[in-house]
Amino acid sequence: MLEFSQNGDERGHLVVVEGNKDIPFDIARIFYIYGSDPDVVRGQHANRRTQFVLINVAGSCKVKVLDGKGNEAVFVLNRPHTGIYLPTMVWKDMYDFSEDSVLLCLASEHYDATEYVRNYDEFVKMVNEESE
Repeated sequence: MLEFSQNGDERGHLVVVEGNKDIPFDIARIFYIYGSDPDVVRGQHANRRTQFVLINVAGSCKVKVLDGKGNEAVFVLNRPHTGIYLPTMVWKDMYDFSEDSVLLCLASEHYDATEYVRNYDEFVKMVNEESE
């Protein structure tokens, strides 16, 4: 989990996130997810090269992270000044979106469909072959 500094006064809050300072990579791509129903599962993939930081700037959602070796963790993103860092080759599921959820995603790489691993069994096999 990452926590970003909050600046503000009676007018409101300002959160600044800088690449290679607040997050551990240069930001190559930014996208956000909104309008997802609570029963929808987004993500469902791993990435060979891309690192991510996920920040729920409005509302809330959950992120389940699996390493392919039997370890998993669930994070609740519900504060606009916190985020989760996801390194390469972790499986991610985003779900339980609140109606007002806006999930901001900062990525280290430009989109390349060929670096996505979208089959969980293939992901597990890849991760365990690497560690042998």
